[in-house]
Amino acid sequence: MPIAELQVYSVEEADVTGGVCVVRCVGGTAHTGQVYAAGELRLGLRRIERYGRPVASLGAGHVGRVHLTGAVVALLSRGQVLTSVPPDGHSLELLEQWLATGPPLDEEPRPRSLHTLAAARMRDERAPDGIRLRWGRVALAAALRRADAEGADEPSRGAELVAVRGYLLREFGPGRGGDPAALCREVLALLGSTPEAALAEAGAWRELPRPRILHLRRIKHLLPWLALVRPHLADDDPLASAADAWEAVRPRLP
Repeated sequence: MPIAELQVYSVEEADVTGGVCVVRCVGGTAHTGQVYAAGELRLGLRRIERYGRPVASLGAGHVGRVHLTGAVVALLSRGQVLTSVPPDGHSLELLEQWLATGPPLDEEPRPRSLHTLAAARMRDERAPDGIRLRWGRVALAAALRRADAEGADEPSRGAELVAVRGYLLREFGPGRGGDPAALCREVLALLGSTPEAALAEAGAWRELPRPRILHLRRIKHLLPWLALVRPHLADDDPLASAADAWEAVRPRLP
């Protein structure tokens, strides 16, 4: 998708939170929710109006009235061109600050793009550990935003969070990488069954309705995270006993 560019005609209103400008789209297509760069500073495109009515986008060659967030709006000048920022063009620091404001789900980077970006940066072994851990926190926030945006059910939402937390724990160990006991409790809560019940169903899984087969497979996909935390749990910890019981069931699952 071409990068969108907006040329400022005039600034109609501005304060410390943002303002309203008349702009002409000189490249690509502008959409509400996009983020634009003015030098090193960022502005959010919250609303577009044409002929007094709100619209979702503004194509090249068209003029519109836009509502922008960011104090830098007051400093914009006639003729200045604002360029949309692609999903991978956002710095870690700006993303952390942006997420702290609880932005709407339709702002860019959109939840799926942010999740993909953060997960990739978290796994980049060339980066310092501290940076990867910060990307991990962004990935957790992005997973929640993606689940909300896509209407994911609780098991799917939980599995995404467990995958990020499990990766951080595996890579960076207890402490910096997370709490093994907390991750264990989180996984156990997602399983939605007992080892005994799962084992009974697994014995004749080919005869089960499709939803039950999928449930058993979801359990199997979660169990490696229990195996990951088990060495960090004391043998007399009830969580360790639960993890051991599930590990015995794991080979029998479809």
